[in-house]
Amino acid sequence: MSDARFKQAGIVDVAFGTGVVIVEPVNMYGCTIGDACFIGPFVEIQRSVRIGSRTRVQSHSFICELVTIGDDCFIGHGVMFINDRFSTGGPARGNRELWQATHIGDRVSIGSNATILPVRICDDTVIGAGSVVTKDISECGVYAGNPARRIGTVR
Repeated sequence: MSDARFKQAGIVDVAFGTGVVIVEPVNMYGCTIGDACFIGPFVEIQRSVRIGSRTRVQSHSFICELVTIGDDCFIGHGVMFINDRFSTGGPARGNRELWQATHIGDRVSIGSNATILPVRICDDTVIGAGSVVTKDISECGVYAGNPARRIGTVR
């Protein structure tokens, strides 16, 4: 007999604004979702995450604890947010004191399969698909690559 434990995915203790659309299955718990947001299928949004109004989160994205996303943002398919920089040479293994926060400004678009480390991204910024953001972005523009670098302006 196996001693495996099974836990159900679902929506638990979430504060929703008005007009939110969720496409299940999703795993969301202890987070806040603003007005008129769209959350696609196979998304996980963890506790203490705050997502602003009119933001779209596409399928297969992972938004970990300590992430704040502003209003009117677009999070593409398969975007991964990271809160552990492995500052001790390995994973924090539950030591939340080692985790760091991420702040995404308003009107930010993040392309599919981007990875966002604990950073601040200013308003009106575009992050290209597949990019890895390792440092704060304080000047609006278009950023792409690994590590992400400014490659253009937002029109």
